[in-house]
Amino acid sequence: MIDMNDISKVYLVGDERVRALDRASLHIYPKEFVSIIGPSGSGKSTLMNIIGCLDVADAGAYRLDGLPIEAYSENELAAIRNEKIGFVFQSFNLIPKLTAWENVELPLIYQKVKRPERQQRVAAALERVGLTNRANHLPTELSGGQQQRVAIARAIVTNPKLILADEPTGALDSKTGQEIIDIFHELHAQGNTIVLITHDRDVAKQAERSVHILDGRITEVQL
Repeated sequence: MIDMNDISKVYLVGDERVRALDRASLHIYPKEFVSIIGPSGSGKSTLMNIIGCLDVADAGAYRLDGLPIEAYSENELAAIRNEKIGFVFQSFNLIPKLTAWENVELPLIYQKVKRPERQQRVAAALERVGLTNRANHLPTELSGGQQQRVAIARAIVTNPKLILADEPTGALDSKTGQEIIDIFHELHAQGNTIVLITHDRDVAKQAERSVHILDGRITEVQL
């Protein structure tokens, strides 16, 4: 599913060159549940952006589901993101003026899925995260945990090959955070590939295996 070899990424900050990723390699197989753990400034965000096709590496090779990502244009990468990746962010990234249903439906509209199928898939996604009865509520009418459930439903409604979760429990209390992790366990049991990025050791331990990133380098760890 994810095949990264010797990935490097350098940013220019003022006059200084900052090596965010330093010949990082990562291999994740279909249906794995993997956590990526590291402190702030370790390269986690850069790695997530490259895995999610939001950015491209300066050097090295990355294949996502067999596709050589460095060979694609911006428009082609956008299409790959929409088709193959479901994103879940710490800040939920819901559109405030849209209901839970409408937020979940949006990726399907971008994919030009016809209305009857959209309705069926949105209803199924909301049911999977236990929010059928909150479908017509705006984000401001939902708790933090409920908003993250909507974000997960939006991520899975397109049936992506990969669910990429960036600090998904970071804005939640521990009880609610565990409820969100439990949903990821359920999705994994149903055959989804999940990559969870976190700085929290307890959250990272919930995955099948964990990799550690520090100073842009990746190592396998036992937590």
